Amino acid sequence: MLVVLWPHFVELRGVSGVSGGQFFAAVAAGIAVFVLWINLDFEWASVGKPLEFDPTHADGSTFDWLFVTFRLFGLALIVPVMEELFWRSFLFRWIDRHDFLAHDPAAVSLRAVLIGAVLFASEHNLWLAGLLAGLVYSVVYMRTGNLWLPILSHATTNAALGCWILATGQWQFW
Repeated sequence: MLVVLWPHFVELRGVSGVSGGQFFAAVAAGIAVFVLWINLDFEWASVGKPLEFDPTHADGSTFDWLFVTFRLFGLALIVPVMEELFWRSFLFRWIDRHDFLAHDPAAVSLRAVLIGAVLFASEHNLWLAGLLAGLVYSVVYMRTGNLWLPILSHATTNAALGCWILATGQWQFW
């Protein structure tokens, strides 16, 4: 659906006006969220039991690299685009104004940011980490006005998380 609808996503048409400082700040925000994510896995800050996707072969010898490749691709490239289009580009501005594309991200109300972050948290097993991630990605979007930067932050978080999961075997984080 992303490929089919891509021409309609006006906020994804360009990255003009993005400075090097904004780029590096977005990456740093993504790394900060990753560090928070792996350290906020308290029992009281999670909902339910996560599914543990162990990508090793049944004999435990090596990774199923086809699975790992698709999992990382989805985690680091597809999910950030889809979620940021919905949570930041649409919902977080729509809460304030139904003509959401006409609403400047920098002018979004605190109410909209909080509602969006709480809803973003609700789709994640680690709700506290999800709440903080939603707030960070919202701030990145509000400060830059360019949807590619929270996408970059989110992608950085997810890519770092995927690599960390593979390195440590902490499968519950997928």
